[in-house]
Amino acid sequence: MSLNIMVVDDSAVARAMIIKVLKLTGLPLGEVLQASNGQEGLDLLENNWVDLLLVDINMPVMNGEEMITRVRANEAWQSLPIVVISTEGSVTRIASLQEQGANFIHKPFSPETIREIIQQVTGAFQ
Repeated sequence: MSLNIMVVDDSAVARAMIIKVLKLTGLPLGEVLQASNGQEGLDLLENNWVDLLLVDINMPVMNGEEMITRVRANEAWQSLPIVVISTEGSVTRIASLQEQGANFIHKPFSPETIREIIQQVTGAFQ
């Protein structure tokens, strides 16, 4: 079984780095979708099967926090694993995201960290 993952970040460089690190984890990757903001991410979710969302917080058009709120409000996506990858330092904001079931990884991160979190949230490949 392979994981279909969506990377949502407004920085093309950050998306490329995350995808490169994903490949270094050794996890079996399926399709890796990319979106530059939360709205693009939601649009892609409508038409694609995704096993995991990797979401930045601070983005134009729709930020990651709003995207996560909308994902959790949609019955079809309520249990979709979400990992926030951000430089966010606000303890309050991080706690709010965690209350919605999102896990949090601070940038920068290692392949080992992202592998461990993905295994934890998906329950796969342990």
